[in-house]
Amino acid sequence: MNGFSVEGLNPPQAEAVQTLSGPLLVLAGAGTGKTRVVTFRIANLIKNGIAPERILAVTFTNKAAGEMQERVGELLGHNKRRRRKGEPAPPKPTISTFHSQCVRMLREHANVLGFPKKFSIYDRSDQESLARAILRELRLPNTALKPSDMLSIIGSWKNESIMPDEAVGHASTDKEHFAAAGYRRYQNALRARGAMDFDDLLLHTEVLLTEHEDVRQAEASKYDHVLVDEYQDTNGSQYRITQALTKEHRNFCVVGDDDQSIYAWRGADVSHILSFSKDWPDAKIVWLEDNYRSTGAILEMANRLIAFNTERHDKILKADRPTGKRPRIVQHKDETTEAETVVREIRHLIDNEHIQPRDIAILFRTNEQPRLFETELRKADVPYVMLGSQSFFDRREVRDLIAYLKWIDQPDDEISLLRVINTPARGLSNKSTKLLVERAVQRGVPVWQVMQNNAAIEDLPVAAKRGIEQLRQLCADVQLRAENDSLVDAMETLMARTGYADEITRLYDQPEEREARMASIGEFTNAIAAYQDKTDKPELSGFLSDIALSGREMGSEKDKLAMKNAVWLLTMHAAKGLEFPVVYMVGMEDGFLPHSRSVKSGRDEDIAEERRLCYVGITRAQETLTMSLALTRRKWGKPRPTQPSRFLYEITGKAENPNKYRKRSSGAARVQR
Repeated sequence: MNGFSVEGLNPPQAEAVQTLSGPLLVLAGAGTGKTRVVTFRIANLIKNGIAPERILAVTFTNKAAGEMQERVGELLGHNKRRRRKGEPAPPKPTISTFHSQCVRMLREHANVLGFPKKFSIYDRSDQESLARAILRELRLPNTALKPSDMLSIIGSWKNESIMPDEAVGHASTDKEHFAAAGYRRYQNALRARGAMDFDDLLLHTEVLLTEHEDVRQAEASKYDHVLVDEYQDTNGSQYRITQALTKEHRNFCVVGDDDQSIYAWRGADVSHILSFSKDWPDAKIVWLEDNYRSTGAILEMANRLIAFNTERHDKILKADRPTGKRPRIVQHKDETTEAETVVREIRHLIDNEHIQPRDIAILFRTNEQPRLFETELRKADVPYVMLGSQSFFDRREVRDLIAYLKWIDQPDDEISLLRVINTPARGLSNKSTKLLVERAVQRGVPVWQVMQNNAAIEDLPVAAKRGIEQLRQLCADVQLRAENDSLVDAMETLMARTGYADEITRLYDQPEEREARMASIGEFTNAIAAYQDKTDKPELSGFLSDIALSGREMGSEKDKLAMKNAVWLLTMHAAKGLEFPVVYMVGMEDGFLPHSRSVKSGRDEDIAEERRLCYVGITRAQETLTMSLALTRRKWGKPRPTQPSRFLYEITGKAENPNKYRKRSSGAARVQR
């Protein structure tokens, strides 16, 4: 093993780390040290002679990728060793999110698909603006199909790798037929603007690797080992991308837990991890079942529940701490009593048991549930934080600046240009802008190309022509600063030339509001500086890709909330990956958990996913777990009786488990303790 120590790993963890070739499935139950195994394995590959740059590891969040890279550096001693001035940094493995890796491949090969290498990445707001324009072209009123509905339907098709010409065959409802009519126009409009949306990053990469063999070979030849974290969350495109990259060398390691697959609604397909040994018949399978998070009493409940799912890899979590307080199931007469009682208990825990607020979480199934708990927490003067507030990158001033930079980097990006064309005001009225758009449509070219054509703007008002000249000069000046000086200098030029700070002063009367808006701009400039510091060759397009990919996490408050000493309110989906000493799972009723949509569908797989979600909630608890329900709940102002969640009957052994006599299958020899 070249002296690489696996001290501190249990036998199955060590087995996974020491398996250095061939297909490998690591079934990592909740709290079993998954990240530790992944990072140790990467470090061990490097210690055994695999060049770091020949290793690719992909996961689902930038935070997870960053933590993995940091831990690998620590294991290899790179983080401690001080380099001499001018000494190059040691090579690193590529550890990134799926989307980041796809952007890298697309930047290199997008021209094969007819896109510029400096394509824009549209966020949700950009997409909705474009979808709105498409629906106007189709003369569909908002009542027939909203832009958000159209995007949701198209996004689900993209997750299933359904192309525009195939969409009609998959449409069943009126809304889906309308969306199918808009899908091709939407994709063509994106292409005309040199843009892709978030789902396109996967879909177009899949097309590159499955329909262009030379590209596939070029990309696959860059790596000798590929590792995928959270494999249970992969969708069809991600599955086919990883297959394309690994089929020659076959050194493919996936880590995940089918019992925690809870994202089918956004395309995740649990069958990928369930059928791994069919895809790779010679795969080695290692089970990680030793749980270092929860007490034995909590895990007993979790194991009993998840055993009701028929399609799963059989795993039984074993507690490192076998005892513990028995979880409670508490009934309340109504939803108000439930909230009052839970908050009263929390106040007692803080005051009398000396438990810190940050160690307590209230988990719920839907975003509508926390209102009563917020009210009671405020009454009881208990500090709390709730996931789901506005992202930093959704603030108006930040969106304006991003639009400016997107347009300057890719002038044909019409959505971005039209957002800032007269912000701050520069003489381009709504009437003038409408004329420019009409002429662009008539000529079949982007608006910016019309604005560059003096003959096409000759009859515009003087003020409008002056505004166009200002935009031309602004674009040239900021591009020059970005290329020759620095991105921070380019940002300073943008702020100065647009007078955006004066616009903030004009728009907001209150000093506190102006100060908060300017602070956001300062924070945005800090993000540019941070990107510049960590990147060897910083480019405007690189920064824009960076925030497009990480913007869903930056400003998504988990890190900031973790620093506050406050009770957490969050959905069970948002709680995945977190852990708390004290957990309350509230609203344990049919209709909430399992959700009414899953109950109405009548499909076993929908109930199975809800059961996995309940399992995720239970396994967030380290010490104390309370599950509560209301016997009545108001609906349209009147109290209605509820039905206790069927999962409570399964947890308590009051439901017959259809799998209890099923022989426990492994699919491969287990690692012996």
